Amino acid sequence: MKYLESSYYFDYENDVIQTLVSEYLSKSISNKDKAIALYTKIRDHWKYDPYNISLSENSYRASKIARKTTGNCVEKSILLIACLRALEIPARLHLGKVKNHIAVERLTEKFGTNELTPHGMVNVCLDNKWLKISPAFNKSLCQKLNLAPLDFDGDNNACLQEFNSDGHHFMEYIDDYGHFEDVPLEFMKRNIIVHYPHIFDTKEDITEFKL
Repeated sequence: MKYLESSYYFDYENDVIQTLVSEYLSKSISNKDKAIALYTKIRDHWKYDPYNISLSENSYRASKIARKTTGNCVEKSILLIACLRALEIPARLHLGKVKNHIAVERLTEKFGTNELTPHGMVNVCLDNKWLKISPAFNKSLCQKLNLAPLDFDGDNNACLQEFNSDGHHFMEYIDDYGHFEDVPLEFMKRNIIVHYPHIFDTKEDITEFKL
C-alpha cells in the first residue's frame, strides 16, 4: 500500500525514527494502541510553534523534525506519519485552513489574520477505517489556553477542538485541501505566499525564517 512507503520526507528508515518507535516494535499490542501511544507522544513531546515557517525541503524530513523540540502542525503531522508507517500502520498527510478564536493577538500581529494555512493533520487507517487526527497542540499549551487536550481513542476522529473549557469558540476548519500521499511542498509554498504576501515583502530569504 502506498501509504506505508518511506519517502524523502517520511524517511522512517533513519535511525532517529527507528529509535523513536523502537519501544513499540517488541510490544504485543494492537495497531490501535500503538497509534494512540504515538499520537500522544508526538502531541506532547514536541511543543507547538506556528511561528517557524520553512519552505525548504530538508525542513520537512521526519528525521530532522524528530531532532527538534518544537514543531508546527505540518511538521508534527509528518513526524507522526513517518512513525506510523514505520510500524506498518497506513498514514497520510491531510491539509486544510483553520481559524483560531482564542489567544490570537500574536497570530494576527505576525500573520495579519487569525487564519492559519496550510494546517496539517494526519489520516490514519485503523480497522479498515480512515480517521483524522491532529497532534498539533501539546498538553501544556492546552492548559495555558484553558483547553482540554485533544485525545485520540483509536475509533473516532480527533482533529478539532471547537470550544475551550468555558464553552468559548476556539477553532474551526474553513477549508479542506484533501489528503496527500507525500508532502506537497510546491502546493504548500504557493498556499503560504498567496495567503501571507506581506511576510515575503520584507524577507530577502523566503526559504526559512521565524516570525
